Amino acid sequence: MSLRFRTITVCLFFMLPAMSTIAQEQSAYDFLRIPMNARAAALGNTFLTMRNDVSVLFSNPGALSTLEAPSASVGFLKHLMDVNAGYLVYGQQYDDIGWFSAGIVYLDYGSFEETDIFGDRTGQQFGAADLSLNLGYGNVLGSLHYGVAVKLVHSYIEDYSSTATALDAGISYYFSDEEIILAAGFQNLGTQISSFAGIDESLPFDLRLGVAKKLEHLPLNLMLNFHKLNETSDGFFDRFTNYSVGGEFDLSDVLKARIGYYNEMRRELKIGNSAKLAGFSGGFGLLVGGYTLDYAYNSLGEIGAMHRFSLSTMF
Repeated sequence: MSLRFRTITVCLFFMLPAMSTIAQEQSAYDFLRIPMNARAAALGNTFLTMRNDVSVLFSNPGALSTLEAPSASVGFLKHLMDVNAGYLVYGQQYDDIGWFSAGIVYLDYGSFEETDIFGDRTGQQFGAADLSLNLGYGNVLGSLHYGVAVKLVHSYIEDYSSTATALDAGISYYFSDEEIILAAGFQNLGTQISSFAGIDESLPFDLRLGVAKKLEHLPLNLMLNFHKLNETSDGFFDRFTNYSVGGEFDLSDVLKARIGYYNEMRRELKIGNSAKLAGFSGGFGLLVGGYTLDYAYNSLGEIGAMHRFSLSTMF
């Protein structure tokens, strides 16, 4: 292991205490935690260390400068019941200024029947939805990629609404000799502009660390991410129990297979002594005519499963 690899590892490790005092509470904007991109979801939400994918705007804007060409991606998520979600993102380099990206994320909860205070139906219906508008910038200094993204978040249900603004930031360092990537970042650092019925709520702030390694003798890229490192815990090492792992297999020039595991999801979806396949995910990526079609299956155990589709291209 090289000296610079050890140095960066120590630097990323000691970022933790600096941010650990920011507590995390239940938020009205938890949809911001959901990985909309099918590739990210199939890998268990281990996208912090991903390179050359325009969807990194939503996970680590510090990797925007790894884009090799102008890129666009659109995706759809079939959630449980009538809940649907999706995203659209575009990014490219502008001369020597850097890399810029813009994207939108939405989540539609469907229609609900209105009732009065006694539970009787009024015959009226109402809706609920979440929306996030994202603008990102990234650049590179040597082998260190860095970037930030600002987002405007809006949620509404019936006649009530809430708006917030937030900041994402991240770094990514690529060790070409070892084919190792180290990354760190935070998401959703911000505040509400307006709240639901005057009730202030926090944003789902999330401090993350990640590492990825491309194996030397196998067509496999392994990824490990730690989430919610800012949240309080009984012991220091308990902070690392919210982890996810993923593996991407290069089966050919046009086909990739993916598998992932998200420990926190499995823990939270466990019912009694059974969790079935909760927390496990899988999928594939297929390159056809300059377009990449990605699919992801995410198990929620006894509750059901989610299906995601994404379509990406480079110009």
